[in-house]
Amino acid sequence: MSAAGGAAKQRKEPELFGHPIGLSYLFGTEMWERFSYYGMRAILILYLVNYALLPPTADTIVGYETMKHFFEVVFNGGLPLDPQPLSSIIYGNYTAFVYLAPLIGGIIADQWIGQRNSVIIGAIIMAIGEFTLMLPQFLFLGLLLLIIGNGFFKPNISTQVGNLYKPGDNRIDSAFSIFYVGINVGAFFSPLICGSLGETYGYHWGYGAAGVGMLLGTLIYLFALRTLPRDRATRLKAHTEVKKPLAATDWKAIFALVLLFFPGCLFWAVYEQQGNTISLFAQDLTDRRLIPGLINWEIPVTWFQAFNPALIVAFTPLVVGFWAWQAKRNKEPSVLTKMSLGNLMLAGSYVVMMAAVYFSGNSQVSWLWLLLFFAVITMGELYFSPIGLALTARVAPAQVLSMMMGVWLMTSFAGNLLQGYIGSYFSRMDKISFFLLCACVAVVPTVVFWVFNIPLKSILHKESEKVPTGPIIEPER
Repeated sequence: MSAAGGAAKQRKEPELFGHPIGLSYLFGTEMWERFSYYGMRAILILYLVNYALLPPTADTIVGYETMKHFFEVVFNGGLPLDPQPLSSIIYGNYTAFVYLAPLIGGIIADQWIGQRNSVIIGAIIMAIGEFTLMLPQFLFLGLLLLIIGNGFFKPNISTQVGNLYKPGDNRIDSAFSIFYVGINVGAFFSPLICGSLGETYGYHWGYGAAGVGMLLGTLIYLFALRTLPRDRATRLKAHTEVKKPLAATDWKAIFALVLLFFPGCLFWAVYEQQGNTISLFAQDLTDRRLIPGLINWEIPVTWFQAFNPALIVAFTPLVVGFWAWQAKRNKEPSVLTKMSLGNLMLAGSYVVMMAAVYFSGNSQVSWLWLLLFFAVITMGELYFSPIGLALTARVAPAQVLSMMMGVWLMTSFAGNLLQGYIGSYFSRMDKISFFLLCACVAVVPTVVFWVFNIPLKSILHKESEKVPTGPIIEPER
């Protein structure tokens, strides 16, 4: 009788395309949040270099002189910074702290307010932040609000996908593949819409469009609440789940993940140049005519930021299929080997940029070189970013899942701080030397992850065999 009742209840569970209906709502929420984030990111460096940090606008920004002096002392020995290096450092610090805040947000969610409340709070704060950026004088306030909001939102939205499925449900891997598509759909369209509005009608219109996208994501999530299971903090309060202490094996897993933090930082220091110096390269040093002499329409600068998510969608089935082909022959690389190969391909993408500058002489390079650059760096990302996030979600103890996700995202924090500093040399070095520097930085984690195979492979492999709480696959950038 009880079994029949349970079966009936399971049949009545709302589904769409064979998955819980909640997945569709989380798909939409994350799609619009990524639209908002990548939309504002596509125009941020251009906004800083071409408008905000130039007089007379710079003189109207609240706190400008204080922040400028601080960055000059910390990053340039107290010497004055020109607009491009200063813009790069501001961009790097913003993208860095966007990834530090989730550590705090994850702890708050795990211990007190839960994932649901964290997502709602974060989404509202981020929407306010986007609209604040429409007013140049409140540049630093808008960026601060986006950092705080992202801290609440980012580590808590993706983990809810795993809550939709019971342990052992084999639909979970395809669920995260679907969720991954939503992320990249938002990331693809945002430069086309927010970027075009910003370049054509004014940057404030681009930020406004990003704010509208965040509001849409918030509304979808609020509507989705009725379809989502209770998060862990709620279950603990209701005494339906017992809070267990960390075991010795849990601490070993945490230690292994922390060790991966350091080489992971270097990946992001180089990868994130695509939204910073590569965007400036596209603006100033690239022939953006579609077919020179035949079709002279120029590709908007911000559209280059859509190349990466478009290629992720195109390459993901190929990469996953290739791994499956290798697995059938017992030749699929280990997790750490994949991450090492991802860094090697990252280094290769900057070799492409060196070749582009070398063969162009003193003239602008064809936009096709940038397309090749994005193709190689995207392949490197697929071997590194989703692997690292999925590994964290599988290995991290359930008691500290959101916090450990925040720890892994801190690789982007440290990496983006370094990214901003490296990018400040873009206008102070010849371009071949600059891209060589980026390639050399990427080679270091290539070697480190390869060497880490020996001491960490057994720990990570053993822990990842556990029933997953939900692998989190996100570009992230």
